[in-house]
Amino acid sequence: MPRYDLFTLFPAICQAYVQESILKRAQAAGLLDIQVHNIRDYAGGKHNVTDDLPYGGGGGMVMKPEPVFAAVEAVLGADPAARPPVILLTPQGRPFSQRVAEALAAVPHFALICGRYEGFDERIRQYLATAEISLGDFVLTGGELAALAVVDAVARLQPGVLGDPTGAQDDSHASGLLEYPHYTRPPEFRGWGVPAVLLSGDHARIERWRREESLRRTFLRRPDLLLKLDLSEADKRYLSRLAEEVAQQRAAAS
Repeated sequence: MPRYDLFTLFPAICQAYVQESILKRAQAAGLLDIQVHNIRDYAGGKHNVTDDLPYGGGGGMVMKPEPVFAAVEAVLGADPAARPPVILLTPQGRPFSQRVAEALAAVPHFALICGRYEGFDERIRQYLATAEISLGDFVLTGGELAALAVVDAVARLQPGVLGDPTGAQDDSHASGLLEYPHYTRPPEFRGWGVPAVLLSGDHARIERWRREESLRRTFLRRPDLLLKLDLSEADKRYLSRLAEEVAQQRAAAS
């Protein structure tokens, strides 16, 4: 089964998330193995110190290399060639995306190291990590939230983890488009109804409506995504009509 190792100074943050909902059920069913390791357990000395002042001065503290190396080597082995990928969560890393999640889903075992303070001693980056991932162009207090986001996104792509076998395929970004709108009971709420096509029972019409709504939502909210897709002729015709419709609405409003 796929295995994901998380190295952190705050294991309770990670444990609280991976022991709930879909991840908890997947582990109980033997579909995933998620291990959380406390870096502080591998720090030497009486006080298990894991950070120190930066050479050259400056504010903040820096994660020391000794406990991080010790933790990874104790869990994954001392031979770098025999270890699975070791990924740092850092703002300097490769931007995380659905495509990156899909690539990691094909990796049977990888580890994530969560940063804290001002960051890592550079030797962790140079000599221990094999890759770096960033959740986005912003800074968090620590890497735990980013690591959990990566694990969640990757885990739900594994066979059997989601109850719906096609659920992950329909998600926003899985197809390259934003997801279409969803509705459930009641059919009318405060005077707002459900689109009639969804109540029609005509599955072909429903699929066409969902495709067009995904295209519409992507065109209006994330048009940059459309540039990366290989669209069908029907998709292109619909987008052309949609562009004319939007242009007319904007002209009428001006």
